[in-house]
Amino acid sequence: MKKIFAICLTGLSFYTASSQDITDALRYSIQDLNGTARFRAMGGAFGAVGGDLSAISVNPAGSLIFNNNQAGITLSDYNITNKSNYFGTQQNENDNHLDFNQAGAVFVFNNNSKKGDWKKFAISLNYENTKNLNNSVYFSGTNPYNSVDQYFLSYANGRTPSEAVPFGNITGYSFDQLFFNEQQAYFGYNSYLIDPFNPSDPNNTNYYTNVAPGGNYYQRYTLDSKGYSSKLEFNLAMQYQDWLLLGLNMNFHFVDFRQTTSFYETNNNPIYPTGSTVDQIRFNNELYTYGNGFSMQLGAIIKANKNLRFGLAYETPTWLKLNDELRQNIITSGYGLNASQNNTQYNTVVVDPQITMLFEPYRLRTADKITASGVYIFGKRGLISADVSRKFYAGNTFSPRRDFTEENANIDNVLQSATEVRLGAEIKAKQWSLRGGYRWDQSPYKNHYTIGHLTTYTGGIGYSFGDTKLDVSYSHGFRNYNQQMFNRGLTDSARTKAVYDNVSVTVLFEL
Repeated sequence: MKKIFAICLTGLSFYTASSQDITDALRYSIQDLNGTARFRAMGGAFGAVGGDLSAISVNPAGSLIFNNNQAGITLSDYNITNKSNYFGTQQNENDNHLDFNQAGAVFVFNNNSKKGDWKKFAISLNYENTKNLNNSVYFSGTNPYNSVDQYFLSYANGRTPSEAVPFGNITGYSFDQLFFNEQQAYFGYNSYLIDPFNPSDPNNTNYYTNVAPGGNYYQRYTLDSKGYSSKLEFNLAMQYQDWLLLGLNMNFHFVDFRQTTSFYETNNNPIYPTGSTVDQIRFNNELYTYGNGFSMQLGAIIKANKNLRFGLAYETPTWLKLNDELRQNIITSGYGLNASQNNTQYNTVVVDPQITMLFEPYRLRTADKITASGVYIFGKRGLISADVSRKFYAGNTFSPRRDFTEENANIDNVLQSATEVRLGAEIKAKQWSLRGGYRWDQSPYKNHYTIGHLTTYTGGIGYSFGDTKLDVSYSHGFRNYNQQMFNRGLTDSARTKAVYDNVSVTVLFEL
């Protein structure tokens, strides 16, 4: 289990918890189709095309396709709509924002001497978002089976006897002295959601619920997230004779992610004749994750002839060092929620420790990827291109491994190697360029249901003013997935369709 420490009014302490899971691993492993407008308009199929600042992120040898020094910047409008269905109730939620998601420059050096086989050199520096983490999800409905009490019971009773929480640990210590599983049990106990079977025994590890049985639990869930996963890319490439291009990227990654979730539940089931009966619950969570990491890419492009090129690139895993901060509180209402009251009196209980728990830094190794590419160039009239990638999601690994045995085993069991196909085309007429593309990204899950396949259609135009170019793109993508509220106990999910509509504008300057 992971160590954490807490910031509170009384000082700083060290603790243990385990809250990271497969969702966190995929959040920083699945990449968006980001970058320049030309790159996005052609579906990202640039592994053998090169000559674009974002193409260097696919194949580092692509910087050698530039004929002149160039700099560019991209502004994108991101729009995501989540259409959710939870036990027959449908809801839509939308998030939209503007962002400067790419900026970079490339410098090309030709070997004008007739001596030597190395004909050309290029270096570049490019910054771009690898994933937009802004999102909003809302759904509600009546769950005929399960209440959120199962979440708190799963921590109090434990998955194994050794993980069960003794009664004394919940009542005898302050919140910031508890382990993560004990903290979740603390919320359940102090909000009257759960009670020990034997309150006179300080070693009691068996709990029962105060939520009345009978199903028909109305539940409402909201999720709002903000942030980004991005990288700063240093590129070096060299051309051997006229047919072989070789490149290397060193990538420095940055993560800044904030997520707020709020769960609400109510029911009108008959109250218990004795004891306490909870009929309303609101459970709030605020997560902040930040960190950095490093990865590398190697790439080669072979010029078969003046019209045909092939590319091959390998991207190492990204080695991230991450930090988590977590705040939680719970509010319950019901009958007899006070030791001095009977079950005919109705009141509300608020459990808010007002403590930010700081998890000990942990490491995440994301999936590595290999990409094969090809392009056929119709002289100055245009081109068609294709990229096929294979990403090895089962390689996602949390460390220290001894603290994440269950999480890593779960990754091995449910994730797979996934294929991504990107197709692109460009037609040129004088100063104008017309572009289109397609992207299909296979689910990282073996079952293809938890997260479905991603399908994206893209298009765009470009205009050259000479030393300055303006590109505009539009992309429309969609995928289905299950949106869970909790990773244990109450694991019912809303079936959700995410629809992505993005517009990008890039301005390029020859230097």
